[in-house]
Amino acid sequence: MAISRGLPLEVGVAAPDLIVAKGVTSGYREKVVWRDADFAFGRGEFVAVIGPNGAGKTTLFRMLLGLQPALAGSIRILGAEPRRGNTRIGYVPQRHTIDSDTNIEAQELVRLGLSGKRWGFNPFGRSDQRAALDALEAVGATELARRPLGVLSGGELQRIFLAEALVSRPDILLLDEPLSNLDIRRETELLHLVNDVVRRRGVTALLIAHNINPLLPHLDKVMYIANGKVATGTPGKVLTSESLTSLYGIQVEVLRDPHGNVAIIGVEEHHGEGVDA
Repeated sequence: MAISRGLPLEVGVAAPDLIVAKGVTSGYREKVVWRDADFAFGRGEFVAVIGPNGAGKTTLFRMLLGLQPALAGSIRILGAEPRRGNTRIGYVPQRHTIDSDTNIEAQELVRLGLSGKRWGFNPFGRSDQRAALDALEAVGATELARRPLGVLSGGELQRIFLAEALVSRPDILLLDEPLSNLDIRRETELLHLVNDVVRRRGVTALLIAHNINPLLPHLDKVMYIANGKVATGTPGKVLTSESLTSLYGIQVEVLRDPHGNVAIIGVEEHHGEGVDA
């Protein structure tokens, strides 16, 4: 049965894997970052990508975006090899250069997710404008459409960046640390927005984060990258003492509080720095 882009699956229809990796080794000629990884993510799955700094989380996104080849193994995105400029992948990078003097309106930035053209050089077409406004509505930011980017708060900007990534109605959404510098309220709001997109549109979302606890109520899978290895599965399978001890090669304890939050003990000594998880 054919599956419509951006629409949830019907009950009883098996979700195909949109991202499939077999025996993948990642890195550069002079340095292997992680090796021999197998993972698969299906339509409409919300996945957290976590691990210490430098473990290779952003490298994963570069590979999925077709910006960096695998050193070994294979990756298939939507049934094909990764390629640059794939409009079926929405991407929110870790950093945007937006300062207080930026006068570009929010809806024009969102429209760039369709055209990719430079600000100010391409007037709105009616269909582009409608798509931009629909994307803003999807993230609860319609009232921000005509406001300059330079006056928006961090939480408001993250909504605009999410709308830009969604305007082409992608099948896959990649978010590189979108929760950075957000307070608890804005963090919670953004996660509810992403989860709503995953469930209503059948989008497969991969979100890089340092602190996994706010994500736990929403997640289908966790991809934990550390020590040159990758562990993937449900949170209950990956976030265990046994799993992370095997991943790190040292004794690691995973503790849970009455609210279901996890604390990972023993990682700091191994890396020389803390890792929020």
